Amino acid sequence: MPMKIVLSRKGFDSSSGGGPSPIVDGVPVSLPIPAGEGRPGTSYGALGLAEHVLGASRGRLGSADLAHHDPQFLEDGTCLFGQCGAAQSHLENQGVGKGDLFLFFGLFQGLDEPLHHRIFGWLWVEEVVHHGDPAMEELRELGHPHALEPHGSNDAIYVGSGRKARSVHPELRLTLPGTRPSLWRVPSWIERAGLSYHAREDRWRGDGVLQSVARGQEFVADTGDDDEAHEWAHRVLALMS
Repeated sequence: MPMKIVLSRKGFDSSSGGGPSPIVDGVPVSLPIPAGEGRPGTSYGALGLAEHVLGASRGRLGSADLAHHDPQFLEDGTCLFGQCGAAQSHLENQGVGKGDLFLFFGLFQGLDEPLHHRIFGWLWVEEVVHHGDPAMEELRELGHPHALEPHGSNDAIYVGSGRKARSVHPELRLTLPGTRPSLWRVPSWIERAGLSYHAREDRWRGDGVLQSVARGQEFVADTGDDDEAHEWAHRVLALMS
């Protein structure tokens, strides 16, 4: 079945939060960005992230500060992810919806791991909920920030099965070892399919190396019926289970 794969940048980095998310006991722990001023959120302490956020933010954030807890991974294997504004318009323009796959990535650093981008979670979309939809009330009860309060006129919450990675498997690492975080090693199908925001030919360095854009949240690849892309996606999900 045709599907789109979205590489979705989430969590702390040098501009959002102040530093990379940590790797703890061999597991990537993505730190959600701070909630905007006056926005609803869950405290880092309540999420069990107080110690990690204190270190990553160099003391600027602590237990009582509120986090934009998104994506949310629920204990029943469901993932909720909200988007709005220009990033949501981009997803809509790319036709992202039911049957498509989000692969969440972010900036990480561990004791034996220099700064790098890696995939830390996934969401296979089963439903897209907008404000005014009856399903939004249930998501509000679950405390999702985009359900508690609209963050834009085009808010949407993507709902489906999803989980966080349980290891730092090398195949979940995007950054080419020994280079800056934005220089990625990618499978050959991505260059065939194309990746939104990466149309410039000079970004594709050959031999599966891609210079990723400095900013941006949602990078969409329309895989169509590419068997290699589908096999790669299932392998990546298996590595996170």
